[in-house]
This record gives sequence, C-alpha cells and structure tokens, in this order.
Amino acid sequence: MKRLLLSLLLAAVLWAVMFSPWTAPYVSFWWMMAGSALTLSLLAILFRSDGWKDVHWSVSNVCLGVGIAIGLWGVFWLGDRVSSWLFDFARPQVDLIYGMKAGESPWLLSFLLLLLIGPAEEVFWRGYVQHTLSLRWNPDIGFIVSTLLYAMVHAPSCNFMLLMAALVAGVVWGGLYRLFPRRFSALVVSHALWDAAVFVWFPIG
Repeated sequence: MKRLLLSLLLAAVLWAVMFSPWTAPYVSFWWMMAGSALTLSLLAILFRSDGWKDVHWSVSNVCLGVGIAIGLWGVFWLGDRVSSWLFDFARPQVDLIYGMKAGESPWLLSFLLLLLIGPAEEVFWRGYVQHTLSLRWNPDIGFIVSTLLYAMVHAPSCNFMLLMAALVAGVVWGGLYRLFPRRFSALVVSHALWDAAVFVWFPIG
C-alpha cells in the first residue's frame, strides 16, 4: 500500500500542477501530461507484482474497445446538450477545456492521446490503482474509491465540467473493469480512442 499511496500522491501533485489556474500557465500542458502519464504507467507496471495476467489482446477486445469509445462519446454528446440547457456555466467551462489544445498540431495531439496518454492513464488508474484497492479490500470498494480518486485529481482545475467528465468516464471504465477485469485491453483501446476522438477528431460542441 505504501507504493500505491506514493503513486497517488505523485499523481495528485502532477495533476495539480497541470490543471491549477495558478500553475498551469507556466507549464506545457500536453508534454507534461504525456510525461506524467508515462511516469505513472511505468510505476504501475513496476509495482504490480502479478505480471498483468488479465491483459489479453484479441480481435474481440479491440472491437469491444471501439464500441465502448463510440458509446462513451455518445454519452458525452448527450451530457453536453443537457448540461448546456441546465447550466449557464457549462458551455464556457467546456470551451476552456478545449482551449487547452489551441495552437497545437492535431497530428501531435492525436499521437499523444492515442498512443501514450490514453493507454497510460488506463494502465495506472484501472490496471494498478483499482486492481490494488480491489485486492486490498474488495472489488466494489476498489471501484468506488479509485473512481473518486480519478475524478478528484482534476479538482485543482476549478472546472466543474471537467471534474464531472472525469467522474463519468471513471464510472464507465472502472465499472467495466469491475465487471470484466479480463477485458482490460478493451478498456485501454476505448480510452485511447475516446481521448483522441473527443479532443481532436470529433470535438463535442
């Protein structure tokens, strides 16, 4: 547990620096995100002792990952419409999130999200944090605690819509990992594709 706690503390610090209005202007967001995700995923691989036996690559898992990504994009499209109708602050906060990609190459962002950031986040948050907490307590508590932690590291952004987006995505990926841990590779595919789709290919708005 000490390794897990240290990893979570590091994640909290890194995410705070990236997202906090007081520090974000002084860092290169996308390169720091890539470096942070890579660092945490390497720690996850190093600290998880069972050899990642639940990672099984197959055509069915890839197809399932594509389906999950499409479905999650649809959930966020609907959520954007409903939140914009209910809350005046919703659209401006979403625009702030998309503002983080201003001036960046779509090709570079696609590469980072698809091949590094998306997979690395899944390796850390579900493959390591949720897995470890589930073994420590039970799968239900592991799911709940890891999902809340995944959402809360985005709190320094002071952006309610980003926090809710992380919570919803965390519930989906964490819930699927809770029910189908041997489908972990499908979650990796879905996270990577969803990241690239929602930020670059098919932005919601």
